[in-house]
Amino acid sequence: MRIATTIFLTDQTITPVRLARELEQRGFAGLYLPEHTHIPVERTSPYPAGGDLPPEYGRTLDPFVALGQAAAVTERLGLGTGITLVAQHDPIDLAKQVATLDHLSGGRFTLGVGYGWNREEAEDHGVPWATRRERTRDRMALMRALWAAEPTAYQGSTASVRASHAFPKPAGGAPRTLIGGAAGPKLFAHIAAYADGWLPIGGRGLGEALPVLRETWEKAGRDPGALQVVPYAVRPSEGKLARFADLGITETVVQLPPAGEAEVLRTLDEYARYV
Repeated sequence: MRIATTIFLTDQTITPVRLARELEQRGFAGLYLPEHTHIPVERTSPYPAGGDLPPEYGRTLDPFVALGQAAAVTERLGLGTGITLVAQHDPIDLAKQVATLDHLSGGRFTLGVGYGWNREEAEDHGVPWATRRERTRDRMALMRALWAAEPTAYQGSTASVRASHAFPKPAGGAPRTLIGGAAGPKLFAHIAAYADGWLPIGGRGLGEALPVLRETWEKAGRDPGALQVVPYAVRPSEGKLARFADLGITETVVQLPPAGEAEVLRTLDEYARYV
């Protein structure tokens, strides 16, 4: 099983360059970074994990800039977002960012897609909360039109683009795309429609959810062997990783603390036994 990592990189943590070098030297498979542009002080959206919102949510580095630094100092390390709030982006700009990072890294990028939980953040981006899923699907289709080998137009209900020259292209035509979110028929339908797999947080309940996802995937005409499920932000243990392996999972993303260099490197030493 490949063991990748995720961390809230901020202006107070280990740097992307230092972390990326240490991950590659120690044999970790990848680095996934989350995204929040800002956290409005006055908000009503509860923190999904319960309790007070940790301060790192309002201090996160831009994931594409940070991953660009990581790409420049590594050769094999996978690079990903966990996740990108696609509905909050201009899709033409985002398509260029994704394609450039994938091109410059030699095809090492994974686009993690999410719908978000913070209503106030989305509203500041002009995204009506009830539309965020369909906007995400629309923007993904537009980006794929720009990544196509030949100029391709796209007309959707919330986004459109003329047939255009748009280079560079992602190294493999389009980067691997994984959608995050809680198990359910709506999420699984979207995964089957336009993604390569699922990025479930923590990995609890996978034994019950995976058969449902696989059924939805196959009913959509997708290749049963192509579905990828990557448990995300996992607190690892031997038993948990063995259970994932029994379910056919080949990559797990473990959670690192949003801390300075010394604490992060101690955690990497602790997790090294799983690599």
